Amino acid sequence: MRLQYQNIHKDIVERCQKGNRQAQQQLYQLYAKAMYNITLRIMGKPEDAEDVLQDAFIDVFTKINSFRGEAAIGAWIKRIVINKSLNAVKKKKLIVTDIETVERQKFVSDYPNYEEGETPQFTVADIQAAIEGLPDGYRVVMSLFMFEGYSHQEIASELGISESTSKSQYSRAKRKVRDILLKQRRVNN
Repeated sequence: MRLQYQNIHKDIVERCQKGNRQAQQQLYQLYAKAMYNITLRIMGKPEDAEDVLQDAFIDVFTKINSFRGEAAIGAWIKRIVINKSLNAVKKKKLIVTDIETVERQKFVSDYPNYEEGETPQFTVADIQAAIEGLPDGYRVVMSLFMFEGYSHQEIASELGISESTSKSQYSRAKRKVRDILLKQRRVNN
């Protein structure tokens, strides 16, 4: 049984395909904020995310006639945004440490251990700031895996790295976010 979805923006898409500027503005307003959040997670800097977002929407509107309605327009736009973001990161010469070429590092934390069952409380803004502060390789892998639902195999293919490197970058990213948050908590207490 094939799942059906309701294309709620079909009329807007059809008008965009005819070159209607008002429809393009509507489509942009419907999706720009969500797509900006994706680019920001991948790019790390607001100004870079804004540039990528604008480039992505230029592609959306120049390629809108190739949209066949086989998936939701939001999913189609998201794919363009992610591809544009990854291409921009690659142009910046993303540095990803390959686990096979690096000695296994020991991660020693000087942060206090929390009692079992005790969970440190952090705001969404704290977590976002910690993720934005990650090195590019960590941030990109974490964003693609955690927020965009890519598998490590897909990430490896997109970034031209091994699957084990993707897994190690994700693991290191989680550890680094935790360390940043705990350090911030210690400073604030």
